[in-house]
Amino acid sequence: QSLGPVPTFYLTIEVDMERVAEAREALNALGEGKVSFNDITIKAVALALRQHPACNAWWQDDHIRYWNEVHVSMAVAIDEGLITPVIRHADQKSLRQISAESKDLAGRARERRLAPDEYTGGTFSVSNLGMLDIEEFTAIINPPEAGIIAIGRIAEKPVVHGGEISVRRRMRLTMSCDHRVIDGATGAQFLKTLK
Repeated sequence: QSLGPVPTFYLTIEVDMERVAEAREALNALGEGKVSFNDITIKAVALALRQHPACNAWWQDDHIRYWNEVHVSMAVAIDEGLITPVIRHADQKSLRQISAESKDLAGRARERRLAPDEYTGGTFSVSNLGMLDIEEFTAIINPPEAGIIAIGRIAEKPVVHGGEISVRRRMRLTMSCDHRVIDGATGAQFLKTLK
């Protein structure tokens, strides 16, 4: 259904992850549970959606529904395919809360123990294949949501930084957008904030 009636376009950015990696290492050194790059990306997506409410929306046949709440769906692979448990009010939660909740939801999703309200009602999605060494990909929008971020792997690359070539950790993010809700400039501004 998504690739049929939904006019989809894609925007890709590459993000320098050096400071994120350093912050994650420092957080995890505290010994209060591990925070993943996925948790950090979910939090960043949620905060960017708060600043760009035009992307935090549903297409509903003949109108757009804009959401005040930010509920981030995260794609989880299960034997039967894919399910998208939802981290509700992700913009208001700490990284540690998101980390604990994402681990719990993903674990229960794989065990088929999610209640319907735990995998419905998301306002925007993320899908991560970085752990499977995928550089970048385009994810399929989860209707009625209008956007999804596809997260690629973090890789060391030679880049120009501060006028010199250096090796830095980089990550590609690709946003799939429903053009009925999000136009190119709107999606690009959202990605700039997310970056």
